[in-house]
Amino acid sequence: MQNKINLNGIGMTSQRTRERLLGRLIDQGIGSMEVLDVIRSTPRHIFLDEALSHRAYEDVALPIGYNQTISQPYVVAKMTEALLRSGPITKVLEIGTGCGYQTAVIAQLAKSVYTIERIRPLMDRAKKTLKLLGLRNIDFMHGDGSVGWVKYGPYDAILTTAAPQQIPHELLQQLADGGRLVIPVGGDSRQELQLITRTGQEFETTILAAVRFVPLLVGQVQH
Repeated sequence: MQNKINLNGIGMTSQRTRERLLGRLIDQGIGSMEVLDVIRSTPRHIFLDEALSHRAYEDVALPIGYNQTISQPYVVAKMTEALLRSGPITKVLEIGTGCGYQTAVIAQLAKSVYTIERIRPLMDRAKKTLKLLGLRNIDFMHGDGSVGWVKYGPYDAILTTAAPQQIPHELLQQLADGGRLVIPVGGDSRQELQLITRTGQEFETTILAAVRFVPLLVGQVQH
């Protein structure tokens, strides 16, 4: 990570390059001004190693170490917009903190975010980066995201940044009545981004897009 962090950015991380990214997102169908405003104001370059920061506002996924990636901005916007589709969100569970970029976007749109990361060094780094942004409504847990975080449930929104072959039953059960789960599902050859809406014990599925995410793995990694 960078030793001296410039939140505003310069050159390829400047506001001008961010505006170009916003234009691409709008062209791809992102219509929520709330989501677009947050992506405009969130400095994606600080979530990347310095060697990659010049690519921060390209609409691509980029490596963050440990065989993980920072999600493509379009996918972050698409997932966030889907969570907001039925109105404001109060309590969000995020599975897969990663570098913390998606966490930062959601934390600016929800009252409380509970985020789980199985790789401790990634979680520790994300904590430091998110602290720089002054975001204080985030609780972190180092653990197995596939089983959720029962203590703070149920959640009116759950977002998963890694793909299981099948949706974990535990996540469905931690979704509040009327809540939304946005999750990529599938294997290496084919994944679908799904929106699951809960009504009582019924779960309605909407397919949002074809995507490619790292797999959702069980267990946790210390280093």
